[in-house]
Amino acid sequence: MTLTDTAPRIVRYGELKPCKTAFIDAHTPGSDQKENFTIIGGGVSESPDQHVHIRDTPGFNIGAAGQPPRCRNSLHDHNTAEAFFVLKGRWRFFWGRWGDAGKVTLEEGDIFNIPTGIFRGFENIGTDYGMIMAFLGGDDAGGGVMWAPQVVEEAAAHGLILGENGVLYDTKKGQTPPQDIAPMPLMPEAELAKRGEPTTADVVPHYVARYWDLMALADRQPAKVIGPDAILRDRPGFEVDFITRRSIPADQYTCNAPEVLMPMKGHWHLGWDGGETVLAPGDTCLVPDGVARSVAPSMTGEASLYRIRRTDDPAGKTMPLG
Repeated sequence: MTLTDTAPRIVRYGELKPCKTAFIDAHTPGSDQKENFTIIGGGVSESPDQHVHIRDTPGFNIGAAGQPPRCRNSLHDHNTAEAFFVLKGRWRFFWGRWGDAGKVTLEEGDIFNIPTGIFRGFENIGTDYGMIMAFLGGDDAGGGVMWAPQVVEEAAAHGLILGENGVLYDTKKGQTPPQDIAPMPLMPEAELAKRGEPTTADVVPHYVARYWDLMALADRQPAKVIGPDAILRDRPGFEVDFITRRSIPADQYTCNAPEVLMPMKGHWHLGWDGGETVLAPGDTCLVPDGVARSVAPSMTGEASLYRIRRTDDPAGKTMPLG
């Protein structure tokens, strides 16, 4: 799509508006302190209280999850791609029908392109509030979230019911689904049987890229992180590059697709015809296609950022395991 704006749009980290009731596990002990952020696109939140910062989508969605220590996001799946990089903290990702098929620990800057067709969850195992940034394939992010049955059952025991219309109802507030809206049915056994149970050895070598490896690979040119010829070979509807101070020229350039810039470390000067600004870690910048822009570190020291662009791959679907 072509965005109508002629200048970049920026969502600052300090201006992010969280939603604490975004998903069905919002009352479940151990998950009730998490915060969901919808930055670009409608995302997959189930709550009408979710704030959307930029509604236009460049072919994918950008969101984030913020959680205090030992807070977890329950087992779920999406119809389209889901990839994360760790902005702050230390996180454990786990997957499988019961969350015990495999796991991996990610540090700041690491990226995980999660395969579709498996239940996945994640937990902040650091000592401070942590933040992970998310990319979701497709303009509509696949139409929502599919929860493991035990998540739905436990949520109901704590007062939250998800309607078949995808809307959450909080019985603690006296809310119930309308008479013509039934609760979302549990995933049937036939569908559960299709969910993958890959091991850690199946997943980590093909779907995880480590920050310091990317820093080395991007010493002279941008490192291709997600894409058909990238470190993580995939066609999820977007491509991801990793850029350091020595891997991007300071000259202006244009792109025939919208581009999202997400600094990981350091401060980055962004210039375009008619304006300039500085991007900091946690900021998200959407640059429309056709806008001439320049990007360069604005100070000395460590500097890195993720760059995401739409591709023409259909539906934002992650390639299957194997």
